[in-house]
Amino acid sequence: MAQPVYDVLIAGGGVIGSSVAYFLSATPEGRNLRIGVVERDPTYARSSTALSVGGIRQQFSTPENILLSLFSAEFFRNAEETLAIRGEGPDLGFREAGYLFLATDAGLQLLKRNGDRQVELGAQLEFMDPEVMEARFPWLAVSDLAGGSLGIRGEGWLDPYSLLQAFKKKARAQGVSFVRDEVVDLSSEGGQVHTVRLRGDGGVSVGSVVNAAGPYAADLAILAGIRDLPVRSRKRFVYRIHTPEPLPECPMVIDPSGVYFRPEGDGFLCGVSPPEDRDPDCMDLDMDYALFHEKVWPTLARRVPAFDSLRLGTSWAGHYAFNPFDQNAILGPHPDRHNFFLANGFSGHGLQHSPGIGRALSELILHGEYRTLDLSRFHFGRFAQGSLIQEENVV
Repeated sequence: MAQPVYDVLIAGGGVIGSSVAYFLSATPEGRNLRIGVVERDPTYARSSTALSVGGIRQQFSTPENILLSLFSAEFFRNAEETLAIRGEGPDLGFREAGYLFLATDAGLQLLKRNGDRQVELGAQLEFMDPEVMEARFPWLAVSDLAGGSLGIRGEGWLDPYSLLQAFKKKARAQGVSFVRDEVVDLSSEGGQVHTVRLRGDGGVSVGSVVNAAGPYAADLAILAGIRDLPVRSRKRFVYRIHTPEPLPECPMVIDPSGVYFRPEGDGFLCGVSPPEDRDPDCMDLDMDYALFHEKVWPTLARRVPAFDSLRLGTSWAGHYAFNPFDQNAILGPHPDRHNFFLANGFSGHGLQHSPGIGRALSELILHGEYRTLDLSRFHFGRFAQGSLIQEENVV
């Protein structure tokens, strides 16, 4: 068999693909590998990464997601040193202002149950009754609330584009090739992908392929003969708003309705997942301002009276790579294509988990096993087995 052009070819140069490239090339075993990343649009104008809100939280229900976020927070704190090139490190703008999850009576027990699991695994949270929240956040209306949970360390937000570029630049400095091109076909034999055909450069032989194609992951999988990868492109809207006065000590706030908001510059970012009947699979970035006026703004005005007089600013749409079965990651080799590795279906938490996913995939590729954090429950076969891992805290 011909020598592969790439020992590992990563399809998708967003934050997941770039993280895998960084972690692979940072290891002693990976330094001699020929690693390539194929990205169709290196401007990232439509990238899910660049259009993300950039949040990071430990307040999940799935233990693996909690542990991934704990690792990410530590990684982000140290990124200025870890991702430095010639002594110059990136500024990710990591702001540990916390996530404040609010609960009514209906959701209080779930909030506490998940919180107990988060604390048990190492998260630092503060549980507050309405009176405590009202004293700490006097701008918040709490009359209908039964409690809240605030992450006091390792939660907040960062600049998504800065994180992506930091991973990409460091991976390049470690010898990874980033290619502007598009995968148009995959050829397989004996359960192995052996050739990747690119639109511009033709066919290249490969040792392994990583599917890091985000919302396009299912399309890429079809090229490999895999027609049942449950990843759908779902649109999410981010609305920028401005108010006459800032809110002191404002974390990322998650209302019981699902509406969220957080500070950003001289204003705020906010949004909500659309109802199921208004959430089709799609690839366009057209805005839905009716959702803001019908759902987001009225909820904001009830929760924060100062938002009643807000002004809507520049807003945008991006895509979730949505796993409709259990809203959790799909990781590892496909059972029918043993060298075709999946890193898909993050359902909105890919950016915040990208460091841990990059580390995990690099371990699988280099050693055939997870060595740091066992993410084996996220394997593709769980769908056929009926062993779903339902994430209860999807924002």
